[in-house]
Amino acid sequence: MKKVFVVNDSGHDLSDATRFGELVVMTVGDVPKYHCTKWLREFMGYLEGSSPEDYILQSGPSTVNSIACCVFVHLHGRLNLLLYTGEQYVEQTLVFKREEVNGVRV
Repeated sequence: MKKVFVVNDSGHDLSDATRFGELVVMTVGDVPKYHCTKWLREFMGYLEGSSPEDYILQSGPSTVNSIACCVFVHLHGRLNLLLYTGEQYVEQTLVFKREEVNGVRV
């Protein structure tokens, strides 16, 4: 089953996100956004077991979201985001890894 890594659970209704996979909450409530090294270590721990098909649900301070997204891209060469439209979550995928086919980058 796919996983949805919730960067920060600040009390919003996340129930719609469950249709994309099992929710894994990485932080809760107010977080100190200037502890970047701490978040890097913690998010590496959460995301090391992730798969390229899992999602990052952006929530909370932009600093922690940026770090979580960087870790996911570092591990998988892609980023699968769940973004809230005001009514529901929608997925967006960005692919960063370039593949080689017969020695040619595509």
